[in-house]
Amino acid sequence: MSLPHAILTALLEKPSSGLELTRRFDRSIGYFWSATHQQIYRELGKLEAEGLIRALPAEQPVRGQKKSYEVLPAGRAELARWTAAAQDPKPHRDTLLLRLRAAAMVGTAGLEADLRRHLDLHRRQLAEYEKIEQRDFPPGKDSAQDRLQHLVLRAGIDLETFWTQWLEHALAEFAELPGRDAK
Repeated sequence: MSLPHAILTALLEKPSSGLELTRRFDRSIGYFWSATHQQIYRELGKLEAEGLIRALPAEQPVRGQKKSYEVLPAGRAELARWTAAAQDPKPHRDTLLLRLRAAAMVGTAGLEADLRRHLDLHRRQLAEYEKIEQRDFPPGKDSAQDRLQHLVLRAGIDLETFWTQWLEHALAEFAELPGRDAK
């Protein structure tokens, strides 16, 4: 149920067309909640049918013109309700961790190279987040909105830091495994 809420959030930040939302998901929200172009358009239709958003009137009616959407009071109320509701954390599912567990039974062939690849990917993502932090959150930018958005970015930085450190540790352990390819 979170995609509609991600879209409501994005539209409250700035009324947008479906294409603009897709681009914004690729650049920001998509770091922690991804959605395809088709999912976004499908959800826009549902939100509009439920009376939570509306298409903004076009300045001039033109066939094929993209529609921009804005959040209606009912949409704001739904987002506020959802934000205030308690929600338990979801169990973490990660195929890399499952593959490590399976390697204990069938051997580690190919796994070390993938651990290194994952480490490289997490290092690059961490560097990207740190760049965003420097660019978008300079000292003194401390409105409530800025602080909450920075908190979300900090979660990404902290998660990437965790994965980078964990993968470095895993590779060190991996290097010391006796007969790691013997099974």
